[in-house]
Amino acid sequence: MKVALIYDRVNKWGGAERVLLALHEIFPDASLFTSVYSKENAKWAEIFPKVIPSFVNKFKLVQKRHELLPFFMPILFESHDFSTYDLVISIASEAAKGVITKPPTYHICYCLTPTRYLWSHYDLYFKGGTFKGITKPIVSYLRSWDKIAAYRPDVMIAISKAVQERIKKYYGRESNVIYPPTSLLYSNEVKKNGEEDFFLVVSRLVPYKRVDLAIEVFNRLKLPLVIVGTGSEKNKLKKTAKDNIIFAGQLTDSELAGYYKRCLALVMPQEEDFGLAAVEAQSFGKCVIAFNKGGVKEIIIPNKSGILFPKQSVKSLIGAIKEFKRSKFDSNIIKRNARRFSKERFKKEFLDLIKNLP
Repeated sequence: MKVALIYDRVNKWGGAERVLLALHEIFPDASLFTSVYSKENAKWAEIFPKVIPSFVNKFKLVQKRHELLPFFMPILFESHDFSTYDLVISIASEAAKGVITKPPTYHICYCLTPTRYLWSHYDLYFKGGTFKGITKPIVSYLRSWDKIAAYRPDVMIAISKAVQERIKKYYGRESNVIYPPTSLLYSNEVKKNGEEDFFLVVSRLVPYKRVDLAIEVFNRLKLPLVIVGTGSEKNKLKKTAKDNIIFAGQLTDSELAGYYKRCLALVMPQEEDFGLAAVEAQSFGKCVIAFNKGGVKEIIIPNKSGILFPKQSVKSLIGAIKEFKRSKFDSNIIKRNARRFSKERFKKEFLDLIKNLP
């Protein structure tokens, strides 16, 4: 069976990229198709036999600035040819699901979320009345295309029940849930240098991740915080952070494991589609302090493996941190909870799905 994988863009590292690597283990000969590909920022993709970007990738600027391309995303993915493939699997939070296939090629979409800037987070991406007015015709066109694209896959898989509900709400489609895998699991080989003396944020530094909220809270509490990750908001966030907050940048898996092992707890102020960092932290027996919305509600057992706070506000997050400091958590219970999301489980469920295709 000839298989192709399709992903929105190959120019960063995060939870979705771990899904791609797990799928590569199932289909080691599959090529990876995408809109733009930055070899510099996506060294993880070198493991694939081929990475095939769209025709715009010859322009260096767009390899790292994909946000300049939303109006062109439909044509970029419709331009790929899958006529020689038996199965295509799109991993999509944007336009990858809109590839065109013909019988007998089968198309499975592993949906990370309906296109965020068009639907669930539209107001956050398009702030300001004037800007909204200018972009309204573009958004209207993209929403229309996005709904059409959502019906092109033969099967739609959601990464969480939260995303399943969004798929139903915005696309009117039914879907099944297969939770994404975590491979960054606790190991006795991980070196623990220093004591458990800081809180941890692991996130891309972009607006909807609300790292700004975590910084404001820890500025007030004067507690040590380490922020792992990079993104467009990095310089802006650094300017607002006080000396008790450290930016560790992008880390290797081994380095990140060391931070998970040493931290007091993981802080997640954002609404996540799933929340892979929450699984990773729990695999090290660490409590997760998270905003009570989105996929993370399916990961955390309240007061057993974490604390969920009700509002994305300074007061609410401070209350959760104070609750954590006066509570006790059993690391063995937390680790057992994380095992529900293993890579082996993901691979088995995905293969079972494929075996049962008509």
